[in-house]
Amino acid sequence: MRASLIQIAVDPDEPVDDRRARVARLVREERGVADLVVLPELWPTGAFAYEAFGAEAEPLKGPTYEAMAAAARDAGVWLHAGSFVERVPDGAADGAGSLYNTSLVFSPDGELVASYRKIHRFGFDKGEAVLMAAGEDLVTVDLPRLTVGVATCYDLRFPELFRGLVDAGAQAFVIPAGWPARRRAHWTLLAQARAVENQAYVLACGTAGTHADVEQAGHSIVVDPWGEVLAEAGPGEETLRVVLDPAKVASTREQFPALKDRVL
Repeated sequence: MRASLIQIAVDPDEPVDDRRARVARLVREERGVADLVVLPELWPTGAFAYEAFGAEAEPLKGPTYEAMAAAARDAGVWLHAGSFVERVPDGAADGAGSLYNTSLVFSPDGELVASYRKIHRFGFDKGEAVLMAAGEDLVTVDLPRLTVGVATCYDLRFPELFRGLVDAGAQAFVIPAGWPARRRAHWTLLAQARAVENQAYVLACGTAGTHADVEQAGHSIVVDPWGEVLAEAGPGEETLRVVLDPAKVASTREQFPALKDRVL
């Protein structure tokens, strides 16, 4: 299976509509090159651009959905379209509704096959943690020969979520992120840890550049079930391409059957 991780810079001076069109072009460029394409977290607005969340929030089937569905169809790829700020109406008089950090996964014919609302919200007592509601459901997607579990950025710090995804059949994890450069060492360490402890592939796609005065880590990374780094991007915009062997998950779990010794 051929996978492409498109590491995008979120430039605050680039209009959101222009960025959607640019990202859609980048996805289409993977036609014939990739089977699976992955985008970063909250690339339409920026993961730390909290003041823009409300203004840029969309319904599930809004402009980001439409642009990415068309791009997946035109490229003929499975597309994890990163995440965007989703607004869910709640019937209140002010029409504010609830916001979620929502990921979308499309099939090669442009059909939505899964959506995931981020469970662990970052920010402690500010930012995403107070502006957005938490998702509740674990999500897996059956690709040809490989079942992937879906997580987002800060989720990477919570191993229980990934154990749950393994129990649901996951052989790989796809993790879009907007990870800050000042904690880049944690990004790499945790990506390898999640791969090793679950004997699964990790495809972690981050953002580049700086937005809301927060420098992004970049360094998207793909780790195999033994914890070996197969590919790693640099700090700038880049498309990281790698070939995955779905059979390696089963062979790793057979050769070193640590998951069978789980007690809890």
